[in-house]
Parts: sequence; structure tokens; C-alpha cells
Amino acid sequence: MRFFEYEAREIVKRAGIPVTDFGFATSPEEAMAIAQRIGGPVVIKSQVLSGGRMKAGGVRFAQTPEQAKAEAAEVLALQIKGQTPRGVLVDPKADVQQEYYAGVVWDGQRKQPVMIFSPVGGIDIEELAERSPEQVSRRHFSNILPFSEFIAKEAIAATGVSGTDLNRLTPILTRLAKLFVEYDMTLAEVNPLGKLPDGSFVALDAHMDMENEARGRQQRLLSELRVGEQETRQAREATAFELAGEQVDAQDHRGVAGNVTEFDGNLGLVIGAGGGSLTLFDAVRAHGGRPANYCEIGGNPSVAKACGLAKLVLSKPGVDKIAVMMSIVSNTRVDIVARGVVKACLELGFDPAEKIAIFRIPGAWEEEGFKILRHYGVEYADRSVSLNEAARRAVEKIEGRTAGKVLA
Repeated sequence: MRFFEYEAREIVKRAGIPVTDFGFATSPEEAMAIAQRIGGPVVIKSQVLSGGRMKAGGVRFAQTPEQAKAEAAEVLALQIKGQTPRGVLVDPKADVQQEYYAGVVWDGQRKQPVMIFSPVGGIDIEELAERSPEQVSRRHFSNILPFSEFIAKEAIAATGVSGTDLNRLTPILTRLAKLFVEYDMTLAEVNPLGKLPDGSFVALDAHMDMENEARGRQQRLLSELRVGEQETRQAREATAFELAGEQVDAQDHRGVAGNVTEFDGNLGLVIGAGGGSLTLFDAVRAHGGRPANYCEIGGNPSVAKACGLAKLVLSKPGVDKIAVMMSIVSNTRVDIVARGVVKACLELGFDPAEKIAIFRIPGAWEEEGFKILRHYGVEYADRSVSLNEAARRAVEKIEGRTAGKVLA
């Protein structure tokens, strides 16, 4: 889940990292009062979960409290990428000598956090790393063992920063690494980290993403930040299709039918096996397919849950066929998923043989599942068929049907 900037700043502040005297406002009058308290030029920032605020006009500057009120009124009424602002962050306009980048992200390949530092901040770190790799350092560290300040110092010194700046930056990066682990973050970023004329450093912006599964462990933090239990915190608001996917999963405690994400494609996907579902999604795209959605099914769902998920995907406008696939042998009963998907087709008035492009789920009760599919003429693949080949076959069926329509 993603935090708004004003919440991320509060998390950074609690970790002992210096921040500006910011304030959060939900009305123009509150913004003016904060600007009066600050007593100088301020920056008004829209509080949405998406990026691109500056380009969209969601970041404004004000010299007086009255101007801050007027600018806040405009920003609060401005939608950015379809999102209405939660409020505005009112920040002092800092006199910055130099901007730095400091961040910690989760490295899925190494299964460890990685600290990233650069003496060039305020810009996209990926773009900088590609253009000037010598200005970006990376250091992995354990999320189990105690964090050593030496790792932070090494990451900073690798970019040529030394002396007093090195000594002042080291505890800041150390605290950033510790809050990353303590709060189960997948991203903890301060960009930019500004150096002031007196040589001190202050966080001028912050971005925080936390593991969705950590909400239970982090209830105290979420409660103190007043994050609602049912809030959807992604880079964009959930679509009606995605919210319907959550309802399908919530209707039955058995198994999982979750992480439903909507895309603009014609091949619906009912896929599973955790990371394998990502591999299957990528395989479809690699063969030129256009997925209509991403989702995950597994953990022995009920027939009703498998049916509900399949009906949701089949009912999505633009979906021509669905592919039902898992990448590994699991304990999920093949016959249950087969019954659910076939049931969905029949209840919607579709021929399962026509609507199911391919069915590839190796697992328990495999032969029973294949009997059901054979009865309805559905093409299925056993475990001898690779996920890549299964994805290719599904895409070919979609392309063949589309070509037929064009020729007709």
C-alpha cells in the first residue's frame, strides 16, 4: 500500500530524519493558516497517490498566506490522473544548496533490501542511473541482522561525498534503512534530500510503500496516521472491475481469487501460482497477446469462487476468450477449477469449448478435471506442456478468431 506524501513525511519524521515545518490542509483556509505559521514563501503540493504532480499543475508556489489560500483552492479542485486530492501539503520554500537522493527498495532477485544513494536528487533515479551510473551507488543489506552504519557510509562515499557531508548524511541513511525494515516497506525514498546553507540536511519530499500483507503488523502506525482499514492505496484508484474482484474473494474463505488488476486487452486470464502468475502474464505479452486483466487463483478455492472469478473476467467488455493457467504443480484441485470455469461459461450462455482458449493446471485431481474439460470439448494441456507454450497457444487462438472476423 502507498502512503500520501504528508503521511510519508510523518513516518520519516518519526524515524528521526530532519523534515521541514510542513502542514497538511484540506481547505484553502487551513492552507492559509499553515502559511501564516510558517511565515514566508511556501509550496502548495497536491496530495494524490500518483506521480506527475508538477506537470499537471499540482505543485504551486505562494509568497503570502492569501496567495497560499488562492493556490490551495485551485489545487484542491484539480484532478490528477483521475484522482481528487486528499488535501494539500503546505511546505516552506527551502533555500537549498544541493539536492541528494536517498532510498531503500526491496530487491526481489536478491531477496534483500538495497540502499540507493546519489548526490544528484530531485529527478528520476532510474533515468539518472541509466545516463550517469557513476553517480548512483547501491548497497544490499540484511533485513534480519542489525543494520550497520558502515553500509550507509560506504554507499554515500562511493559517489565521492566525503568530510562533514558524509558524516551528516550517514545517520540519515541509517535511519531510512531501519524504518524500511521496521515498517515492512517495499519503498522508502527521500527525494530530494536537501542541503541547507548552514550545512544541515532536510527531507524535502518522501515516498513510502508498505507491504499489503503487513497491515496487521502495522496497525499501530496506520491507526496513528488515520489510515482507514478499507482504504485502497495504490498509484491509482481501483476500478469497478478490480473492486468486484475483491468482492469475489471476500464471499468465500476457501482459497484465493485476488490481486485483480484491469487492463485493456481481449484475452482474459484466470492464472495462479504466485510468482508464476506474473510469469504467465509476461508470457502472454511476449507472444503478442493483450491481457484483459491480471489475477491470481489458488489455495484450493471453492467452485463458487472459481466460477465467480471466471464470470467476472468473461463479462469484462472486450474479452474474447479466457486462458486458465497455473505454472507449477500445486495442491489446488484441478477438477474444482475446471467445474467453476465451465459453470461460469454455461451460466453466461457461452460454449466452454469456444470461450476457454486453453486450460493448463497441473495438480491434484488432475484426471478428474480433464474428464470435465473433455466432456465440454475444452482444449487442455497437461504438465508436459510448458507455460510458455500454453500462453502461445492461447494467443494464437485469439489472433485466429480476430483474423476470421476481419476476413469475413
